[in-house]
Amino acid sequence: MQIQVNNIYLNYEVTGSGRPLILLHGNGEDHKIFDEAVSQLKSQFTCYAVDSRDHGDSSPCPELHYQDMADDMIAFMDQLDLRDVLFFGFSDGGIIGLLCAMKTDRITTLVTAGANATPDGVKPMLKRFMKLISRFTLDSKIKLMLNEPHITENDLRSIKAKTLVLAGEKDVVTDHETKFIAANIPGATLRFVKGEGHGSYIVHSTKFVKYVVYADRMMK
Repeated sequence: MQIQVNNIYLNYEVTGSGRPLILLHGNGEDHKIFDEAVSQLKSQFTCYAVDSRDHGDSSPCPELHYQDMADDMIAFMDQLDLRDVLFFGFSDGGIIGLLCAMKTDRITTLVTAGANATPDGVKPMLKRFMKLISRFTLDSKIKLMLNEPHITENDLRSIKAKTLVLAGEKDVVTDHETKFIAANIPGATLRFVKGEGHGSYIVHSTKFVKYVVYADRMMK
């Protein structure tokens, strides 16, 4: 399915019934990374698995900015009149979830996994790798990660949604960054997933399902 927001088209799939659950992927991915999880979540939630702009089958864009992507998702929720949303965002999707929760009360529960608040919030090895790649490509997705986001303590403190902050024990996002995000969102819960990397428990995995269910039952 497709929906027009902010002069672009977002591709998405709707599956299941129950409380609306938005699932948003990371940089360079699409909604299909959640297929296995949706097969379990659809019995409890109406799952909206979305392709961000310039990803999957959504509209291509010459440049990317996290705030534009967040505005897309807010418009998506507005047009479909989704309320009491549980928003699960992974990596870039987690950043977008944070930005959305700062601007809309449609999200009442937020789960952000492997998100960073600044470009320096990732481990030095990854940043060096991205800088090297950027010398040989004009890929807007790499440029996005190198230059954004810029989320402040005050920004995080404005979030009213019940929030669960996740990161893998071996994540590419630094522990300090993950703790910074959790510490500044009022009432947020922090969990490091033992033995897991950045997306090993999320991409084509059902391991994160229990955290979505926990957030729905315990944090609502």
